[in-house]
Amino acid sequence: MSRKMGLDLGDVNIGIAFSDPLGMFASGFENYRRRGLEIDLDYIVGLVKQKNVDTIVVGLPLNMDGTKGTRVEKTYEFCAELAKKTSVPIEYMDERLTTVSAQKLLISADVSREKRKTVVDKIAACIILQSYLDKKA
Repeated sequence: MSRKMGLDLGDVNIGIAFSDPLGMFASGFENYRRRGLEIDLDYIVGLVKQKNVDTIVVGLPLNMDGTKGTRVEKTYEFCAELAKKTSVPIEYMDERLTTVSAQKLLISADVSREKRKTVVDKIAACIILQSYLDKKA
């Protein structure tokens, strides 16, 4: 059975999440530390194959007023390169406030500031993917 992959693209880290095979629940997989475009793309494509991913859902970092800024352009550029390496469809989900939601969730769970830094992108990817799954249900 196939899964969905959620990505929260940052300059330093990429949060990665996967759905269960039924596409009902998202769970955080990893906070991947970026190493360079080609290495990052190869790593993600490897996970797509390994986890039998049928859709990649990428958080689209719109500005709070809904406009597209430089972060959106960087996201589109990354996804254009990713699309050259995989035939798996790439979809976008509005990710406004997902990092804020992830931080609040971790704070409410009494996770230390140091530990939050290491998992926040993975949790944000999970929120992006779960929002996508809920919208599709």
